[in-house]
Amino acid sequence: MAAVYKRELKGYFHTMIGYVIIAFLIAFSGIYFMAYNLSYGYPYFSYVLSGVIFTFLIVVPMITMRSFAEEKKNRTDQLLLTSPVSLFKIVMGKYLAMVTILAIPCAVYLIFPLIIKAQGTAYILVDYLSILVFFLLGCVYIAIGMFISSLTESPIIAAVGTFGILMVLHLWSGIVGFLPASAMVNVFGLALLLSLLVLGVWKMTQNWLICTVLEVAVLVINVIVYAVKSELYESLLANLCGKLNLTDTFNSIAVNNLLDISGIILYLTIIGFFVFLTMEMIQKRRWS
Repeated sequence: MAAVYKRELKGYFHTMIGYVIIAFLIAFSGIYFMAYNLSYGYPYFSYVLSGVIFTFLIVVPMITMRSFAEEKKNRTDQLLLTSPVSLFKIVMGKYLAMVTILAIPCAVYLIFPLIIKAQGTAYILVDYLSILVFFLLGCVYIAIGMFISSLTESPIIAAVGTFGILMVLHLWSGIVGFLPASAMVNVFGLALLLSLLVLGVWKMTQNWLICTVLEVAVLVINVIVYAVKSELYESLLANLCGKLNLTDTFNSIAVNNLLDISGIILYLTIIGFFVFLTMEMIQKRRWS
């Protein structure tokens, strides 16, 4: 894994992408820092992170677009797949290299609360926790982008796809607000979402028997529960989807100064899930 990690990390700096991303994040945050903390006197550096969180929509596609898509395009993925390194080490080596690019500006961010402290009142613990959650949120987005990159041979398509997914996640709270509260609509919506998951299982396993059993179970269980207690489905999609608002955990510490442990667990779970999906997609290509 160390060899893959070093190879990928060197690649980001040989092509200047790493330098550009790091400089962009630090410079952009520095502008907000000067405006919020130095000019207006806000004592929390978390205000700056709240303002620049949308930059993930730009930098994450740049980081992840070439991770696997370019390997497929250049047919160099065959060398990786036939190497003695395990698939898990290949994926984690690439992932950790991308995470390192994000970790460098986050490490620089640790200096900003100290500058605030030198000027007057500062809340070091809250700011450092905000930086940690900001970094973890970026790690989640990188895992999603890496998975998107594993689906295509075009880095451009991977970048556009990642940007689209992250845009939806960025606007998630507003999208959830438009979901209907009707029990009938929610039961159909839930059945559709579960059916899409079954479709994903079929894409990975190609096993019609398993997927047919799962689909029948989805439909039967939804019908039975709706017939017995339909009120359970009222606003169900809005409540479920609301729990997947990834920025809530960051806003909890940045706005309310409360660390949401369940949100951190959600971040780590999503990272593991998309790393697993990436491995499955590459494994499928290895045997195809």
